[in-house]
Amino acid sequence: MKRLIRQALVLFAALTIVCGVLYPAVVTLIAEAAFQNKANGSIIEGNKGSRLIGQKFTDAKYLIGRPDDGSPSNLNPASSDMKKLVAKRVDFFHQLDPSNKKQIPIDLVTSSASGVDPNISTQAAAYQVDRIAKVRDMSPALVEKIIRNHTTNRALGFMGEPVVNVLGVNLELDQN
Repeated sequence: MKRLIRQALVLFAALTIVCGVLYPAVVTLIAEAAFQNKANGSIIEGNKGSRLIGQKFTDAKYLIGRPDDGSPSNLNPASSDMKKLVAKRVDFFHQLDPSNKKQIPIDLVTSSASGVDPNISTQAAAYQVDRIAKVRDMSPALVEKIIRNHTTNRALGFMGEPVVNVLGVNLELDQN
């Protein structure tokens, strides 16, 4: 019996070292070497956030991303609660830019499943160009150029849709 317990403890210690220390260390070293930006969370210098986590912007001078108001993101699209949330978000955009009569893109009034999506559609970015240009006293062409600088195209040319990184755009807007 003592021999069996000793073997079990030795095996436990060996597996703990291999699975709990060596393997994670090797995977971390490979990730740091091959995918440094992703392994470190895509943190932007100066502690301004991560390109992978959505930030909350509500000021008219910024590109505004998907809603992050702490609301559940798994509501039934036909539910009265969801309709109230969408109506509240539509009102927000109408108050932010009363002169904009274009239809508000759906991703500006519905949250993502995770609630921290850092990207919006190119349509949602285009919807906001005139407001940003007016508030910042910039040309719409310059705002569009900044948006294009932070647009990621379809993966492999056919998967997904082009998206705009909200934080990247806002950081570049602040530099101009």
